[in-house]
Amino acid sequence: MRVIYLEDDPAQMEMVSMWLEESGHSCKHFTEGKSFLNEIQRETYDIAILDWELPDMCGDTILQTLRDTLNIDIPVVCTTVRDQEANIVEALTLGADDYMTKPIGRDELLARVDAITRRLTRSNQKQMIHEYPPYRFDVEARKLTDNGVNIPMTEKEFMLARLLFQNVGRMLSRAFVLETVWGTRGDLDTRTVDTHVSRVRRKLQLSPEKGWRLKPVYKFGYRLEKISPT
Repeated sequence: MRVIYLEDDPAQMEMVSMWLEESGHSCKHFTEGKSFLNEIQRETYDIAILDWELPDMCGDTILQTLRDTLNIDIPVVCTTVRDQEANIVEALTLGADDYMTKPIGRDELLARVDAITRRLTRSNQKQMIHEYPPYRFDVEARKLTDNGVNIPMTEKEFMLARLLFQNVGRMLSRAFVLETVWGTRGDLDTRTVDTHVSRVRRKLQLSPEKGWRLKPVYKFGYRLEKISPT
């Protein structure tokens, strides 16, 4: 999983980042709320770990900005020294998915991250058939059809198409696509992503006439949008 981590304590930041990396997750950390919010608009992540007490911005402000202003729907785990019930309720009400009281333990942190990972995986895999008219994904058979007509695709093309449709309206960075589809952390040339996106667009004939638009986002990646057919 790709984790973005906000923590102003250098020792805590280094320790948690190490735990995540050792467990196979990638982690990018920040010490200020402003830089955290700037980054999360430019790059795609699976989970955010957010310290509630920061010098430049309060956790509630960051979370509200994330949910209400930026409309970014990413699982958020809040960490704080405050353990009163009112504090926990506030964080959860504002859109946090989980809450941890400092000092953070390694096993508890990883268990919570793994729980979110399993929940996301189950949500994506629970249904074997996904329909986004006129397209229909049969996950078990690895088959994609357009109004019932089979679209021949390679495994990577199918995975990329499914990832795009699972994240309609969400900006997906090239790095996120590389990690999710190819399982690499950026070692692969990003032209591979662009080439496969071009193939998917062509094979699915994505166009306003069909109610879909695959839009490149400058210096970032791509976003699949649902629009009214022309």
